[in-house]
Amino acid sequence: MQTQMSEEKEKDLMLMYRETRPREFFGEKSNTNHLAWSLLVVLLALVFWLVVALAAAENQRYALATKACQDRVFPTEIDTSCLKQVKSRDHWWQHLGHALVHLGS
Repeated sequence: MQTQMSEEKEKDLMLMYRETRPREFFGEKSNTNHLAWSLLVVLLALVFWLVVALAAAENQRYALATKACQDRVFPTEIDTSCLKQVKSRDHWWQHLGHALVHLGS
């Protein structure tokens, strides 16, 4: 009888403390969807990489089309060192815009 009464008192006491406890401690539970934010960051990084690669490819394509990197000694050859550092248009967004507008041609 005595142990049952002390167990009831203990349960009541623990219930009282449990009820006064805040529902969430800071950092205990996050309302942020980390999977969605992680996917967004990965997709933005992928889009950034694709934009840079597309602008670089269009830069080289336009340099080849305008013969800006033609070898001076051998006119039928291409100067590959020139092709790596050529700026055939003023800005990167011009390359990107042209590549996106003229996608299949």
